[in-house]
Amino acid sequence: MFRFAQPLFLYLLILVPVMWGLFLYARHRRRRNLAAFGNVAFLGELAPDVSRWRPWVKMTLQSLAFMVIVFILARPQFGTKLETVKTEGVEIMVALDVSNSMLARDINPSRLDKAKMMLSKLVDDLENDKVGLVVFAGDAYTQLPITTDYVSAKMFLNSINTEMVPTQGTAIGRAIKTAMNSFSPESSAEQAIIVITDGENHEDDAVEAARAAVQKGVKVSVVGVGSTKGAPIPVKGSTNNFIKDNEGKIVITKLNEAMAQEVAKAGEGVYVRADNTNGALQALTNEVRTMKSAEFERKTYSEYNEQFPGLAWIALVLLLIDVCLLDRKYGWLSSINFFTKR
Repeated sequence: MFRFAQPLFLYLLILVPVMWGLFLYARHRRRRNLAAFGNVAFLGELAPDVSRWRPWVKMTLQSLAFMVIVFILARPQFGTKLETVKTEGVEIMVALDVSNSMLARDINPSRLDKAKMMLSKLVDDLENDKVGLVVFAGDAYTQLPITTDYVSAKMFLNSINTEMVPTQGTAIGRAIKTAMNSFSPESSAEQAIIVITDGENHEDDAVEAARAAVQKGVKVSVVGVGSTKGAPIPVKGSTNNFIKDNEGKIVITKLNEAMAQEVAKAGEGVYVRADNTNGALQALTNEVRTMKSAEFERKTYSEYNEQFPGLAWIALVLLLIDVCLLDRKYGWLSSINFFTKR
């Protein structure tokens, strides 16, 4: 497996076209200045030892050497040994509400953005645990299968929006059932579902789904997002326009805390309310730490070899050639014109 240990250095490659732009500009200025003294072709005859092509060759060598040095700074590495590593952890499926009501801003910056930030921090606190993601509104879909790849988990989190589920609504029960089907089969690790929602369930029996999960040994915890006072739902792409009902009145969405608490109670999990503090995150982290871990296997590249020594030799050779290559023809070659047919 190939990787860069310091990939941020690769952004320096943006300087390569800048270098060529400056070179072309300097060549243009030089030609224009020569034209001020007379015919450029005639002036070239007066300086037969000056090569037209070597500056281009030298610039190419310098660019290649710069690119190689950038790759060296980025530290290319090859994984040389694929190992099966045994670790201990738990399995957590997160069911995230992406219905339009999650756009309400009674929590900064919005209910959905607050939930995503909280989940990102929760993933950062995980060590060897497995995590998966289900998104739901009127229907539920597995967005990320259960995995220990936290980088992918955070990548999927960043892409979540309210347009991912075409059917509007809040089907918490369906989300719990989808999460149940996403766990590893025959796993001995303790499993849990974390539902993050504003609790406005209108589609199914979420309480019954939570009870069914408990019967299979899976606890269901709920994070209530929003305020009981409620807030209007912004129209997508607008900050001042809000969703209205058939009578033209602005729709106010409120956290259904009673529903969320009832689901958590039936699921024998905890209920926490997300606000502008980190209290909910801390409560979830504590709940995860009390879960029973189990041993499972994962494959990983355990050894990475640095590949920069070879690149360093290439850069050195390119720079030495550049230093030895003068803009003028060498004395013993001055009598030879490689670009004129005799």
